[in-house]
Amino acid sequence: MNRAELVEILATKNELSKAAANAVLDTLIETIQTSVKKGDTVQLVGFGTFKSIKRAARAGKNPATGDKIKIPATTLPKFVAGAKFKDAVDPKAAKRRAEKAGK
Repeated sequence: MNRAELVEILATKNELSKAAANAVLDTLIETIQTSVKKGDTVQLVGFGTFKSIKRAARAGKNPATGDKIKIPATTLPKFVAGAKFKDAVDPKAAKRRAEKAGK
């Protein structure tokens, strides 16, 4: 699914124009990006959590030449899927977890 298809679904299900649905999607994405950039966590219960993680500086190896290189520290965005989202994607795993919890 691409952005245009998602906008179409949002517009249809919520009786919005495509322009309004696109504006809502833009606002959602911009808000999540701004919050994560500031270091905040955005948690959407049932869907997942957006957060930033810090990756420490480390030594690496250039695969072409074999030379050692320094890889600088960086901050990356990370998404962790929520339990409801995981269950929707893999219902068999959800069933196994439910059976294990019931024992």
